[in-house]
Amino acid sequence: MTKKRIFVLNGHPAAESLTGSVAESYAQAAKDAGHEVRVMNLHDMEFDPDYGTGSYVNMKPLEPELEQVLQDIEWSNHVVLATPMWWGGVPAKLKGVFDRAFLPGRTFDTRNKTTIGLPAPLLTGRTGRVIIMSDTPKWFFRLAYRNALMVQLRGQILGFIGIKPLKFTHFNGASEPKPGKVERWLKKAATIGAQAV
Repeated sequence: MTKKRIFVLNGHPAAESLTGSVAESYAQAAKDAGHEVRVMNLHDMEFDPDYGTGSYVNMKPLEPELEQVLQDIEWSNHVVLATPMWWGGVPAKLKGVFDRAFLPGRTFDTRNKTTIGLPAPLLTGRTGRVIIMSDTPKWFFRLAYRNALMVQLRGQILGFIGIKPLKFTHFNGASEPKPGKVERWLKKAATIGAQAV
């Protein structure tokens, strides 16, 4: 198996969370399998998540934590994001990472366009995995919401900057998991971590 450079971002803003446990299970299994792994935890990051009105001309300087996120993505060839789904999206602080750090000239190029006229992605050559923790049942998420969060992350955020293909793992019933579920989720995260997929 080819050894990979894996960046894991635990996108839960709390110091202790099920999302964090799942991210750690993935990261540890990947390390044990011989992959190089870097981990960042959203709860450890100090930065202003508000993009404000600076525009692309007058951007706020990136805090060290945001610069580190970019450096870790640039270093990696596989990016893993573990996130809860809150109100149909990611936590506000995690959205702030995307708003502040995913900027033109570093993650996409507005001067060059894709064949369909979108800015060219600058972080191609990296695969990705998103692990979503939610209460929404998979069937309802798919039929009622049309997998909206997955569509956004694939097409408008991670895929937009070049991270593809992007695979998803969705664990639901996270607030009140049935007996044995957490153990199965951690095992599943370890399995895909060891395979670096």
